[in-house]
Amino acid sequence: FFPPVPSESALVAVAAIAATSGKPVLAVVLVAAALGAIAGDSIAYWIGRRIGFARLARSKRPRIAAAFAFAERQMQRRSASLILTGRFIPVGRVAVNMTAGATGLPYRRFLAISAIAGLAWSAVSIGIALAASSVLHEPIVAALVSMVVAAGLGIAVDRVLGTISRRREARDARAAAAAAATATATSTTATPATA
Repeated sequence: FFPPVPSESALVAVAAIAATSGKPVLAVVLVAAALGAIAGDSIAYWIGRRIGFARLARSKRPRIAAAFAFAERQMQRRSASLILTGRFIPVGRVAVNMTAGATGLPYRRFLAISAIAGLAWSAVSIGIALAASSVLHEPIVAALVSMVVAAGLGIAVDRVLGTISRRREARDARAAAAAAATATATSTTATPATA
């Protein structure tokens, strides 16, 4: 959740050892890191849910209150891209996940996005360790690459979820319109005509 050693550093170090020695197995490292990421994200989510948005947003400083208001709007519009991108930002992930909980984002949706983010983060971190051990010698470049990948994944997931949501809303609107038309037709035929 909030380790004294940044989790990326620990994961990249373990992955580098696994890549050079073959132990532990990279697949085990990937799964363990993803599960740890999901657990940490969930802890932050539930802390945010427990505290509530009103308490987080209640600030005597207008800039902080405005920042929380902006975060709430963005969480409703772009939750996937925020959570996926936040997973790659050490302090940002805690703030994003707490905001997700505080704004009432449904936990099932959060958990699904967090699982994708955790797996992507683990895979990218391990990939960075493998690439870094053979090509890259700059950790800053590796961090930037991981953030770009996360942002791209976030945008893609948001678009897919947005399309699904729009289709579902359109289907529900058509069903409601059909039900209203049926109810109107039924009430018109059931009422006798007066002369």
